[in-house]
Amino acid sequence: MNAALQALSNCPPLTQFFLDCGSLARTDKKPAICRSYYKLITELWHKSRPGAVVPTNLFQGIKAVNPTFRGYSQQDAQEFLRCLMDLLHEELKETVITVEDSNTTNVEERMEEEKCQSDADFQSRVNNDKLENDPWSKPVADDPAENAMLIEEDENTSKGYRRERSLCTKMNRTNSMDDTEKDTKSFRETAELLNNQETVKVQIHSRYSVPTAPSSKKKKSKKYRSVISDIFDGSILSSVQCLTCDRVSVTLETFQDLSLPIPGKEDLAKLHSANHQTSLVKAGSCGEAYAPQGWIAFFVEYFKRFVVSCVPSWFWGPTVTLQDCLAAFFARDELKGDNMYSCEKCKKLRNGVKFCKVQHFPEILCIHLKRFRHDLMFSTKIGTHVSFPLEGLDLQPFLAKDSPAQIAVYDLLSVICHHGTAINGHYIAYCRNNLNNRWYEFDDQSVTEVTESTIQNAEAYVLFYRKSNEEAKKKRERVSSLNVMEPSLLQFYISRLWLNKFRTFAEPGSISNNDFLCIHGGVPPHKASFIEDLVVMLPQNIWDNLYSRYGGGPAVNHLYVCYTCQMETEKIEKRRKAEMEMFIRLNRAFQEEESPSIFYCISMQWFREWEAFVKGKDNDPPGPIDNTKIGVSKCGSLVLKEGADSGQISEETWNFLQSIYGGGPEIILRPPVAQSESESLPTEDKVELETHRL
Repeated sequence: MNAALQALSNCPPLTQFFLDCGSLARTDKKPAICRSYYKLITELWHKSRPGAVVPTNLFQGIKAVNPTFRGYSQQDAQEFLRCLMDLLHEELKETVITVEDSNTTNVEERMEEEKCQSDADFQSRVNNDKLENDPWSKPVADDPAENAMLIEEDENTSKGYRRERSLCTKMNRTNSMDDTEKDTKSFRETAELLNNQETVKVQIHSRYSVPTAPSSKKKKSKKYRSVISDIFDGSILSSVQCLTCDRVSVTLETFQDLSLPIPGKEDLAKLHSANHQTSLVKAGSCGEAYAPQGWIAFFVEYFKRFVVSCVPSWFWGPTVTLQDCLAAFFARDELKGDNMYSCEKCKKLRNGVKFCKVQHFPEILCIHLKRFRHDLMFSTKIGTHVSFPLEGLDLQPFLAKDSPAQIAVYDLLSVICHHGTAINGHYIAYCRNNLNNRWYEFDDQSVTEVTESTIQNAEAYVLFYRKSNEEAKKKRERVSSLNVMEPSLLQFYISRLWLNKFRTFAEPGSISNNDFLCIHGGVPPHKASFIEDLVVMLPQNIWDNLYSRYGGGPAVNHLYVCYTCQMETEKIEKRRKAEMEMFIRLNRAFQEEESPSIFYCISMQWFREWEAFVKGKDNDPPGPIDNTKIGVSKCGSLVLKEGADSGQISEETWNFLQSIYGGGPEIILRPPVAQSESESLPTEDKVELETHRL
């Protein structure tokens, strides 16, 4: 855990976010990993830090969520990194609504049109949200009584809006000369940091994006983003070609790290041959030579470290480079035998070829080398040394042709190394300090400065690379040289989050103030109370310079709470209250029935989404009711699947929910009717009972 946290804390874009925008690390979810990580980063990078920092709160929070990391056995550093970043993304993610022209077709939509049925599970990793044009969709009934109940504005609504409006009005008034001087001082500090920041390039992607139903001219696409997805998310374009009909199906997949195989001698020979571009290399065949395990491994490891500097490289065989691992990962894979391709056009299993390229490179590229192999009986470790560059890792050969990326060169930030066997061992980290550009070894509490040759001889397991671009540094220097005290008639608000990207990203993209504005141009009501944490005020000359270089916006001179969003919020709150009260009343009546004659089954997955909405945990209502996963066709009728995740509700409750959300299909359970006393007795006993009654 220590090596992983040190490697992650030496990623400037992420660390700078928590240092400069720590107030944005807010969440209502437990166990609040983002707050624990924020506390850890502030302690690690504090000037008066007394010594080593113990991440107790962070460790306890991760153990509470993931039982894998409980106890004292050795765990995988790459799995810990993935777990931590996933938790941070879930806690920090927010919905972003963007309006795009209907003529603009993105890659995801083209992939959706061409995807085949065999790739449905693969595609679901990219588009995890439900499409709004679901076949079970049904519009909400326009009931006048319901509309009056949901839209009518009461006195509390007006008072709440006036209170939020007065808050932003007060802020606009107080942000005159005093706050201008405060923001000027803040921007001076920002300008001083600009010269100390290295330059990188970023392509921003959200982990999940789902296009909604398009209108005649414009459409809204809903995306979820966080600082984790902004920095670490990339996308791979995967293509599968049928060798019979030549049909090509394409899928876009989001990745947070690249898990690369370590090629063996035979694979290296194919990769280094003259026709290595067209050779087929199986990823599973790479790295079949495994180091010996147990105490012998330690002796072999130290012996090799001592002898390798004295013996020529040809004695040990061909050298494996990081470029070889990348080439093996992106090499075309032959799909045949038990791994044949299900072609949608041929409607049969066919031989195929699978190949992939990178569509978008992330700001920070995390590379994981597959050194461990776990079989049923034992685990092994690949001890092959993989050489990697400290600067100038060129990934242009692995870039897709239609990729918008302009820079694909990376510099090394940190390396996580593992010493020992697959059963036991120890992790250390080598990290480059962004302030003095020196390399340090982090071994638990021990921190020592090392040379670049030590880094190059390390047995790398996880590597962090950062995009490199000198032009971005020059732009920041030109902005920092501007006179921040120049008098101006107008002051402009700019997103604090985008300003942090400007300081740490090579290409921060066009200015985006949408993180503190709604689609109507005002401040969302739920962000009015902490609007000061979201914005920075800039003088006009600074804004003009940034806007002329990056574009975007919109330009904001005045902050106000959006009245439209306020009314929509009140409408949603009334709808939640009405649905909750009606469900409780109907369900109470259902529970009081002694022997109901009919049950309606409902998917618990959909019900949990609806429950999260009515309880205020989710801002968006669920889609149509979807019972397709809990039903199975039997004898021409739909019955409940055995072991399905379902619940039982009354007919009245089903009609209530179905009238609002639509969907289906209906799955009805009819409990067996209890037999009367006389019907349950044998024939002789029935005669005796009738005689006794007479």
